[in-house]
Amino acid sequence: MKIVKITILMFVVALSTTVMGQKGVKVGHINSNELLTAMPERTAVQKDLEEYANQLKATLDVMRKEYETKVGEFQGKQDVMTDVIKETKIKEITDLEKRISEFQQTAEADLQKKEQTLLQPIIDKAKKAIDDVAKENNYTYILDSSVGVVLYSVDSDNILAKVKTKLGIE
Repeated sequence: MKIVKITILMFVVALSTTVMGQKGVKVGHINSNELLTAMPERTAVQKDLEEYANQLKATLDVMRKEYETKVGEFQGKQDVMTDVIKETKIKEITDLEKRISEFQQTAEADLQKKEQTLLQPIIDKAKKAIDDVAKENNYTYILDSSVGVVLYSVDSDNILAKVKTKLGIE
């Protein structure tokens, strides 16, 4: 019984010390998605990604056209083909289907990798600006409201305008 009372007393003391020590805490928040969208470099990255995606799509379209042509030729001539030729054509069509599927998977992965490569310098620049603003304004914590992690918060300062100013964005 005595141990329980001592434990509760220690918990209350620790809790009150923590609450008292947090008076100097300054919390701000920012919507990082809004910041990244406002950054002028993002437009250039978006354009590069669209061009790359269009190149991949064009290649895929050529492959699909080739597939449709081969299937059409096969269907039109299969009645006059020998079994060996039919098997060869079916194998060609099946191999082409496999190549198209593999290309789609590779293209998606490549596009994601390219997006990450192009966005990383912008993300790093935004992170540095956020860090600078936080240090200059004595913030203890900056929360990202775009992630949806903050379910409840006491009023905090939105530092988006300050970070945009730091980056020279209007």
